[in-house]
Amino acid sequence: MTIRRRYLCAALCLSVLAAAGPAAAARPVVTYLKSLYTPDYLQFKKRIVGRFAEEHAAPMTPLAPPLGRRYPGDKVIALTFDACSGRNSGYNEKLIEYLRAEKIPATLFITGIWMDKYPAKFRELAADPLFEIENHGLLHRACSYAGMKKYGVNTVSEIGDMVDEMELGARKIQAATGRRPVFFRPAAAFTDSICMGVAQALGMEVVTFSLLSGDAVPRVPARTIRDNILKRARPGAVVIMHFNRPEWHELEALKQAVPILRARGYSFARLEDFSINEN
Repeated sequence: MTIRRRYLCAALCLSVLAAAGPAAAARPVVTYLKSLYTPDYLQFKKRIVGRFAEEHAAPMTPLAPPLGRRYPGDKVIALTFDACSGRNSGYNEKLIEYLRAEKIPATLFITGIWMDKYPAKFRELAADPLFEIENHGLLHRACSYAGMKKYGVNTVSEIGDMVDEMELGARKIQAATGRRPVFFRPAAAFTDSICMGVAQALGMEVVTFSLLSGDAVPRVPARTIRDNILKRARPGAVVIMHFNRPEWHELEALKQAVPILRARGYSFARLEDFSINEN
């Protein structure tokens, strides 16, 4: 069996067994991770774990504002979209086509599982200069050394598991695109100071959000997402939405919000294109 087929088979096991509960899911997760391990990676992981061996549990806290505080007062907004994982994870192609039609640059945080499920779509997105591809973790797990959870999302609390989630996700993106991600958004967009330190040691900056669109709230209508964006829009805002659930209402909300934001003088940029304020 080729390496590529081994990856795909392990990823398929993950998606099929995810609904069977933690005990049943643990075995395919281990198999999937082992398929990505190399001797060089394991040595690298060991060095990172050793650096954090004496750390203690820290509260799990959102990083707000994550980026806007570091950037100048231009009326620029970063629209960011997550592609999470799970049995209901899909691809909102109409949303992506709208961004292209309106020439709206965006940052896409993508999980390794989503890449495995939609390899052709991922390559298409990565080849489009309108989009910046960043790291949403290998298996879409939140990060808390204290073991805290948010929204029922699985959490990694061991340093080695944090390295796997961040670094293997980054390497997977780099192998497919030739570009290493510089930003990491953990699942649930929550983390703690130790996870932030691990990300920094791996050469990535943790990004959460400064403007919560509310698109992931069950049965939320487009008008609510639109109003959240319009009421909270500020220069340097980092908006969080999703593009893996086509049944949600991001597209309708943006069709209403974008013309108003542009009329107010706002433009849009990818995170990597923001100009850092050195003052």
